[in-house]
Amino acid sequence: MTQPNFTIPGFRAAAVNSGIRGKDRLDLALIVSDKPAVAAGVFTASLVKAAPVLLDMERCKTGKAQAILVNSGIANACTGEEGMRLARFTTAMAADALNIAPELVQVCSTGIIGQQLELACFQRGIPKAAQALAADGLADVAQAIMTTDTVRKIAVRTALIDGKPIKLLGMAKGAGMIMPNMATMLSFILTDAKIEHDLLQSTLRKVVASTFNAITVDGDTSTNDTVLLLANGLAEHPPIAEDRPAALSAFAAALEDLCKELALMIVRDGEGATKLVTIRVQGAASEVQAEQAARTVANSSLVKTAFFGEDANWGRIIAALGRSGAQFDQHRVDIAFDEVLMVQHGLGQGGEVEALATAVLKKPEFVVTIDLHAGEGRKDIYTCDFSLDYVKINADYRS
Repeated sequence: MTQPNFTIPGFRAAAVNSGIRGKDRLDLALIVSDKPAVAAGVFTASLVKAAPVLLDMERCKTGKAQAILVNSGIANACTGEEGMRLARFTTAMAADALNIAPELVQVCSTGIIGQQLELACFQRGIPKAAQALAADGLADVAQAIMTTDTVRKIAVRTALIDGKPIKLLGMAKGAGMIMPNMATMLSFILTDAKIEHDLLQSTLRKVVASTFNAITVDGDTSTNDTVLLLANGLAEHPPIAEDRPAALSAFAAALEDLCKELALMIVRDGEGATKLVTIRVQGAASEVQAEQAARTVANSSLVKTAFFGEDANWGRIIAALGRSGAQFDQHRVDIAFDEVLMVQHGLGQGGEVEALATAVLKKPEFVVTIDLHAGEGRKDIYTCDFSLDYVKINADYRS
């Protein structure tokens, strides 16, 4: 089987051990564009934002970036002025090592909240990473940003713009504290496409809404959630623009497909997860209410533990719907596990049907379809089960 080519024209990367996470793990990385790139970003909606998020939000307004500096192990969140000074200083260090302007360096951190990073780790790691930059270094970055992740998450897509090829590469990390509302979730997307900042930003925001913002592992939103997209414009097509809808559509479709794959990788790798479950709400009074209903079911600990136990306990689902804020008549609700209609008009369909539904729950991936029969609103939210391992992983996280 041919291995994917995890390179993008005009981008280089490297990951090193800096000592943040001991002596053996990759924990600091650089991604660098050979030229300043058009940059877009979407960030955590939490009122508690880490220092790197605040700095990146400020710098994204310029629409330009050339490098991303990232560390894992410590989040640099809730670290006060010292944390912000360190974020700024380390980007200046990276800029000096790369011979670029500091404001062209974005910075991301993931890990434990409330601890200060040690400057010495960056003083060791940044020069090593700058010297090790290589076109084939991006897969190592995907490894370096992992915390409780069990697998690295990296993927590529290609598309044609006016007959000319473009490439997109994305990586992500996240397994717990995942209910992005842009968990901890970081994603870096690189492309050689030509596109101006405002259009790149609006396209990214739309794509994030239907992909990364449609997943949940545990209902928690991180202080550090960040999606950064850099487009260096090296591809040979005419610039993508709003008045060129075919080109924009091709780019947006490739970006959405890439982000959806990364988002589902996160859910499949949810801490202790054994099942990927799509909660599909249809027939809601509006799309907003469909999302309310789907997200409430997807985040219900009782529902998620039932999935783990392979228990077709539809009562937990309809109870979650009742507190979701969505408006519906309970006597019209249908609930199906894949193709097995477990509930019709608000009533369970008996033991034989429940046995069929239980068989569905034994699968590693399945869809729960909820029809509220109250309108045309529809929304898919992707979630996973809650296992005993989830509790153990998070109970032992800092020990």
